[in-house]
Amino acid sequence: MSGFFNISGKFGGKTKPKRSSSAVRPLFLCPPYCNNSIVKGNFKTIVQLPKYVDGNEWLAVNVFDFYNYINMFYGSISDFCTLRDCPTMSAGQGFEYLWMDGQKKTSRVPAPQYIDFVMSWIQTLVNDEGTFPTKDGREFPLTFQQTVRGIFKQLIRVFAHIYHSHYDKVLSLCQEGHFNSLFAHFVSFGREFDLLDKKDIVPLQDLIDIMDGNGILC
Repeated sequence: MSGFFNISGKFGGKTKPKRSSSAVRPLFLCPPYCNNSIVKGNFKTIVQLPKYVDGNEWLAVNVFDFYNYINMFYGSISDFCTLRDCPTMSAGQGFEYLWMDGQKKTSRVPAPQYIDFVMSWIQTLVNDEGTFPTKDGREFPLTFQQTVRGIFKQLIRVFAHIYHSHYDKVLSLCQEGHFNSLFAHFVSFGREFDLLDKKDIVPLQDLIDIMDGNGILC
């Protein structure tokens, strides 16, 4: 599996635009779903670095939590993310993610395979003592924030695929409040520590604008 991952920080493949003249407003942008949240107020105090806490430790703990929660949500709808129904890693009209391997070769893979690559790669990083140190006296590598940015880049693609392709399943499981709150937390944390590029949030920019308007995001 390690051969599929480019650990240099440029992992994650490319976005291949596919344009369409017609567009249907997705469910996750429609009231009341877009306004559902289990968190009231703003995420600012939740994402800020606490006093006396090391910055890299704070990044590591939160990345680990985001990875686990997103993996859990994907697991709840993964039976519907199949090779037949999701032959590409798409995020709505105009966005298809291509996987980039360790030799910087891009390829089109089905969404379940792409997400499996992402989750396996992150799990490998989290388990690597040299990247996510857990023992006393071990320092975080100088490239740690770059690695975290790469993880965020991939996780927001998983968010985007679920929102655009499987939000109806999220609704049927009555998970929209929790999922929206997790996304708002993720984006707020990404903003606080400059972990997300503008181009990475484009497929979910309309939802982010709604959440900004609701005063949820920091």
